[in-house]
Amino acid sequence: MNELKPKLFEVFKEYSGKQLVKDIIAGVIVGIIALPLSIALAIASGVGPEQGLYTAIIAGFFIAVFGGSRVQIGGPTAAFVTIIGGIIAKYGVSGLTVATIMAGIILVLFGIFHFGSLIKFIPYTITCGFTCGIAVTLFVGQLKDFFGFKMESVPSEFIDKIIAYAKAVGTTNLIAIVLGLCAVIIMLVWPRIAEKLPGFLNAIPGSLLAIVITTVIAAVAKLPVNTIGSVYGELSSRFPTPQIPEISFGLIKDLIQPAFTIAILAGIESLLSAVVSDGMIGDTHKSNAELIGQGLGNVFSGLFGGIPATGAIARTAANVRNGGRTPIAGITHCVTLTAVLLLLMPIASYIPMTTLAAVLLVVASGMADWRSFGRLVKTAPKSDVLVLVATFVLTVIFDLVVAIEVGVVLAALLFMKRMSETTGVHAWKYTDDPDVTPGEAEKLRALPRTIKVYEFSGPLFFAATDRIMRIGVDKTTKVIVIRMRAVTAIDASALKALRELAESISDRGIRLVFSHVNEQPYKAMERDGFVSLVGENNFRVNIVDALEYAEKLV
Repeated sequence: MNELKPKLFEVFKEYSGKQLVKDIIAGVIVGIIALPLSIALAIASGVGPEQGLYTAIIAGFFIAVFGGSRVQIGGPTAAFVTIIGGIIAKYGVSGLTVATIMAGIILVLFGIFHFGSLIKFIPYTITCGFTCGIAVTLFVGQLKDFFGFKMESVPSEFIDKIIAYAKAVGTTNLIAIVLGLCAVIIMLVWPRIAEKLPGFLNAIPGSLLAIVITTVIAAVAKLPVNTIGSVYGELSSRFPTPQIPEISFGLIKDLIQPAFTIAILAGIESLLSAVVSDGMIGDTHKSNAELIGQGLGNVFSGLFGGIPATGAIARTAANVRNGGRTPIAGITHCVTLTAVLLLLMPIASYIPMTTLAAVLLVVASGMADWRSFGRLVKTAPKSDVLVLVATFVLTVIFDLVVAIEVGVVLAALLFMKRMSETTGVHAWKYTDDPDVTPGEAEKLRALPRTIKVYEFSGPLFFAATDRIMRIGVDKTTKVIVIRMRAVTAIDASALKALRELAESISDRGIRLVFSHVNEQPYKAMERDGFVSLVGENNFRVNIVDALEYAEKLV
């Protein structure tokens, strides 16, 4: 049960007033960093700007309190933008709420049943492929607001979106472009300036500074650009109240796929973030407790009108760099955003849409690891490149649900193919075989032709059963010795093939002897009844013992 115990309950043993001050400062700074991102990601996802703050506040609180990392900062991330847009387009905001709650429940179950370690079985080629794919779709999704296109609606499909943009080129707003470029320049230049500044000024994020400056310019000069207020109307500054959505069996059935995708994506990103932060603070996170915290965060985010959330790597790293070392910093980050929601939210209506688009353009450019993508294409095996490119293309052209499903299945099939190629069934040579050289003959043990020896290597599973069936006998064969010291695992299909082999040669009076069967294969054989079928005495400790036993039999 200790694996499921939240980290928050462990930090107070050595907690001090000095660390409390550091955690509060770090939490306030991370809250300021999260503010523009939460609003921008909510709008990019197709929901209201307030819902981004709801998510950061509610989900961030539960992730900090019940999670398995000391410094994890939870909230909306760019990884969910495309999948959220697809769910809203098909099932509406109410469908998104149900999917978010379902994903949270799935994550809690993952944690309870100790699935935290299973996330590592998602290949890097898939995570790299869909991350780059998400970056492309997120980038393209911001072009409407960045260029100020006058469009009634933007298609959700990538190709249709590009076509719609091409048709709307004549409605480009040059003032919006200039304002958006100003925001991009501020975000790119400010970090270099901030390095030389002292204290709190050093921690101000470029995205927040870009929003403040461009908002003031747009408001004072009364520039003809779309703002959050002109698009979404008056923004609510009230704290959300929980709402239970209408749920039906049919809706749950329809949303089970996207819910699982949200859960898997949230699990992968949060655990990756936890691993990164572990290296920064010299701690070890609890993966299963972290999944439970992420799950509760998503359940309550959905109930309070938020969107899917996960651990945010950039915000978590900022927390650590500014002195945060316990979940108190994550809780403070939520309190800071709550204060902004209650006191300053109406001001957000003046923020230009092109500025938010600029923020997400920079986010999208930074989240894609194109260097690793290119290196994999050049150096990885062809099968890995196929998985990488397929996941990337499917994420961009279709959606993340299809991409992950196809990517995982394709990776699994290719992995099984590679594993089957490593499985070998090799017959021992006799000293008098025509192709045996004199030097080789000296190393071989002299055996009568009535004994055949086969050496198995690699895992014996369903893709390798054909090799077992190739074992041949002739009229002189009396004993077959199978050496299994290099077989680490066996499955039901391989056991069935061995059983068929044993039964077929038994009818011809041939004995079957096994040498050095490892623990997992032997236990599987016992449960299957195969040991009783062959005879327990026919399982020998090593090859020397097995050969001596076989010689006595003949």
